[in-house]
Amino acid sequence: MTKVTIYTTPACVYCKMAKEFFQQNNVSYEEKDVLVDDAAREAMIAKSNQLGVPVIDVDGQIIVGFDEAAIKKLLKL
Repeated sequence: MTKVTIYTTPACVYCKMAKEFFQQNNVSYEEKDVLVDDAAREAMIAKSNQLGVPVIDVDGQIIVGFDEAAIKKLLKL
């Protein structure tokens, strides 16, 4: 099973779009709020080398931002 983790902040519009996309496509995911979770923020920075959200981790493949085409490709949708 594909493991999807999304690093978000509450006010991020693109984070909301990504989560809606996952729900519409029945993709289970783990959400980590980097505003309140210091460990998640550090992990996100280590993976993406930047602070912008969303950062989406699909089985170790990193997508910065809500790139629907890249997400579909990695999830084979």
